[in-house]
Parts: sequence; structure tokens; C-alpha cells
Amino acid sequence: MLSELYKEKLYTISQKINEAEVIIVGGASGMSTAAGYNWYKTDENFLKYFSGFAEKYNIDNIFNGFYYRFSTKEERWAYITTLIKFVYDSKVGKPYMDLLQLLKDKEYFIVTTNQDTQFLKIFPEGKVAAIQGDLRYFQCSQPCHDKVYFNKEQIEKMYGSIKETRMPTKLIPICPKCGKDLEPWVRSFQFLEGSLYKSELNKYREYLRKSINKKVLFLELGVGTMTPMFIKEPFWRMTYSWKDASYISINPKDAVIPLEIEKKGLAVNEDIAKVLHDLVLNI
Repeated sequence: MLSELYKEKLYTISQKINEAEVIIVGGASGMSTAAGYNWYKTDENFLKYFSGFAEKYNIDNIFNGFYYRFSTKEERWAYITTLIKFVYDSKVGKPYMDLLQLLKDKEYFIVTTNQDTQFLKIFPEGKVAAIQGDLRYFQCSQPCHDKVYFNKEQIEKMYGSIKETRMPTKLIPICPKCGKDLEPWVRSFQFLEGSLYKSELNKYREYLRKSINKKVLFLELGVGTMTPMFIKEPFWRMTYSWKDASYISINPKDAVIPLEIEKKGLAVNEDIAKVLHDLVLNI
């Protein structure tokens, strides 16, 4: 049975969605966690894909495995390949489908720090800005030039070659320009902030520019405190300075409202999957 306070919050969110001329969604890792893809703990998905790495290297979650210092490139690339294969294989989570249902008749845009492509599997690419990279692409590790490479076919071949926790040296991807190793196109010290990155950022900035004088709802889903500078803090600033903006944060742990925007915001410390599903049932 739903509590009265929870029902009031659902009503407020529904009202804000209905009233908004534009909805700008900020989605981060908490959204994928709500969909059953938790990169920060040992769960069913981790054990299905990464059990060999867990046993051999004592890696206990996907995130830690990505930054683990493997002793050879062959082991590291076996892990990276397994991770990207997992991303390709993962079906769209229910919270993403519920969000699509909530947004279907609205003007909206999505900015995400996720690299797992869940948003891109269900929403049009023109409506999504992946500002922290995308695991479907490789880049030069230098980087020596401004190009990224779609990797699905290559990943399938690499994944099929893995023996236990190693892959053949000859299949480690190399840059066609300089011969150095390629890297996943995701935020790192080597991250290529080239034309694709600028295109993703410009999509977002242009949408913000066109929306500044409209009735905007900033809907923050699963944004934590690890990198607040990409979504959370900009959403706070725009809510504060834009006359007709409001802000809703849904996150079991990290939904907070600064005092400066408390009259324009709502924090919902509940499971994202439950809230989105309950909203769909009530629209």
C-alpha cells in the first residue's frame, strides 16, 4: 500500500510532467542500477559474464574490473571485450521503457554520463547526448587523430577468441593510423574530446539554448555524487536562474535539494524503477 507522502510526490511529479513544455532528463548510473545492471556490486550479471575474472583476480564488480591493473594487455583486453559484449547483449531495462512511455507525448532531451548505451537502445540518438563517451566505439590511445570506430563486429570476433581470461595478442585492436593500441571511447586520461564529443555536447547546449524561456522540468534520474559537475550541479544552477524551471531528483540515496531552489524542486528518495512504473500506471 502506498503511503500518503509517496502518493503526494507521485502526484507532484505527474503534474510537473504534464505542465512542462520541455523535459530535460539527466540520467546516470543509478538508472541502470534500477534496471538491474549494477556496475558496483557482485550480482547475477557480473557472475554470468565475469566469473572467471572474479575468481582469478578477486574482482568483485564491473567498475573495479575496468580499472584493475592487469599484468598483460591480453588479460586486460579480454576483460574490456567481455564488458563491451555485456553492454551489447543487455536488453533495455524496464525503467527505460517506462521513461519512454512518460515522455512519448512531450518535448524532451536526455543527457547522460552512462556509457552502457541503454538510453541509446530505446531513444532516438538525436534526443540523447552521451557526454562521457560510449562503449560501442574505440579511439586511438594517443590519440593521434580525430576519429572513433564502431566496434560491434570487431568485439564479436574478439570475444569469440577469449580463452579463460586471455585473448590472442593479434586481436588486440590497434590504431590504423599510428599502430598504437586503441582504447574504449569513454572518459579517461586518454579520452578523445574530438568531433563526436563536441557533437554530443553541442546537441545538449543547443537544446538548452532553445529552452531557456520555456517551462522546463529538469528530471534527474540516478545521478550520484561521484561526478556532480556534469548533470547535478548544472541542473541546480539552471533551475535557480531560469524563471520557469523546476527540478525533480529521483534517487534512493542521493536525491537532495539545495536550499536555494527548495521551492522549485522535489527530492524523491525511492527506487527509480518503482517510481517510474507507478507514474506510468497513474498517467
